Amino acid sequence: MSGTLVLVRHGQSEWNLKNLFTGWRDVDLSELGHEEAKAAGQKLKERGLKFDIAFTSALKRAQKTCQYILDAVGQENLQTIRDAALNERDYGDLNGLNKDDARAKWGEEQVHIWRRSYDTPPPGGESLKDTGARVWPYYLHDMQPHVLRGGTVLVAAHGNSLRALIMALEGISGPEIVKLELGTGVPIIYMLNADSTVASKEVLAG
Repeated sequence: MSGTLVLVRHGQSEWNLKNLFTGWRDVDLSELGHEEAKAAGQKLKERGLKFDIAFTSALKRAQKTCQYILDAVGQENLQTIRDAALNERDYGDLNGLNKDDARAKWGEEQVHIWRRSYDTPPPGGESLKDTGARVWPYYLHDMQPHVLRGGTVLVAAHGNSLRALIMALEGISGPEIVKLELGTGVPIIYMLNADSTVASKEVLAG
């Protein structure tokens, strides 16, 4: 056995609430999102988890979620690395648009392809495959070594950057990973073997 990797999608954002494509737009947590992030911290505190290092994106909804968790477990000043490699998928021309308005403009089928295909990006944006192309090297170079040394690592990020990471961890195919739903503020605890494979996975939902 090696170390522990804890993944948490940020709490609900103000734009999640308004059904807008958010992507790289730096929007805050909603009132519910603040509560979800605090609840994630409480769940991890109840498990007695302590972290050796934390990673988050360059966007405040993930950063605030990370800080709520660290506050809850009594590690307010833990070393936290912020990097755009963990940012949400960039939705390009869809950023800031209401999802229903986007369907009216481009059609239901086309918007569904952009949202749920693995390798078809929206205009000016990233596909999930593109997102993975920045997440995977960052994980391998910056995060995984801490876990393989037996550390406990917290990652507070976004639905698509975490999908890309989970795809690599669990060996999930492109067509399957796009179907994976990640709840806001729901911690996922991975125990990794010394060879970096997954020994166990636990989702702290509910």
